[in-house]
Amino acid sequence: MSSSSRFPACYVHLPDYTEGRSATFYLAAEEYIARALPEDNYLFSWQLNPTVVMGRNQVAHAEIDLDFCRREGIDIVRRKSGGGAIFADQRNIMWSLITGEGAVEPLFADYVQTVAAALTALSVPACVSGRNDIVLSGGGKVCGNAFYHLTDRNIVHGTMLYDTNARLMQGALHPDTSKLESKGVKSVRSRVSLLKDFLPFGVDELRRRLVDLLCDRSIQLGDDDVKEIEEIEKPYHDSDYLFGSSAHSDAAFEGRIEGCGTLALHFRLRGSVVEDVRLTGDFFELTNAAETFRSAFVGKAFTKDSLAESVKANQPQRSIRNLSETDLLKLLEV
Repeated sequence: MSSSSRFPACYVHLPDYTEGRSATFYLAAEEYIARALPEDNYLFSWQLNPTVVMGRNQVAHAEIDLDFCRREGIDIVRRKSGGGAIFADQRNIMWSLITGEGAVEPLFADYVQTVAAALTALSVPACVSGRNDIVLSGGGKVCGNAFYHLTDRNIVHGTMLYDTNARLMQGALHPDTSKLESKGVKSVRSRVSLLKDFLPFGVDELRRRLVDLLCDRSIQLGDDDVKEIEEIEKPYHDSDYLFGSSAHSDAAFEGRIEGCGTLALHFRLRGSVVEDVRLTGDFFELTNAAETFRSAFVGKAFTKDSLAESVKANQPQRSIRNLSETDLLKLLEV
């Protein structure tokens, strides 16, 4: 393996009962290690039940099919690093490196080159692509990584694709964007490869062997550490943090409805939450339609299911002459 100023690292063991928790717990664990442990280069790994992890500056509905994730039981979380949305499940390995303060580019280069060398030592034809990806020679990406800075420490984390549920990945990360114009950061849909096609052993053995290659010492966290991590974890579950991104976007639905006229609904969004609704068209109002539609939709999640529930619960179509519930649902494509 290539020489490195950060490897071999100190491996951080979490209590066995924390295995399989939400990604928010492990993201909080990164912060805890950075804040609480003596300065060193720390590495730990984790695996997730089906989860989409968004980048810091992304708009949820622009990257994720939120309704699909809800139906399939896929968890949705937001990390504090930039970059695009990723899908992970138990057949991926997530890695976190917590290291001292320093320039970003050398840190990224050190991390990806060392991990690529470790994969090569296991007979995987891995190489570095761009600043922060590991790909297979002549193939697709097997490891994508992101970075953020936290009070005199740097955190690099990434996903390693051993195998995955392709149906869930494709369904979760491919929303219908035909009506959407967004100013958020969109994920790059990279061609991916699977490490299982190059290895004679399973994901658990891969995880164990990589720890042996990347680390030469370890530390064990205990129950008190877990309690501290759980406190740091709480803000990750805040709905405004998760869906109320500072990025704004607009969605429009318009059409001509027989007996009603032309009607267009313009949704102003903050993240994936409806911030305002504006109506245009040549329809006739029975009551104040603009106020009625705002009351029905503002503050609600911008998903097909949520839009449909808001229509059924609030009946905003009653403020417009000859507009039926069926017509409104059809206009909203739900």
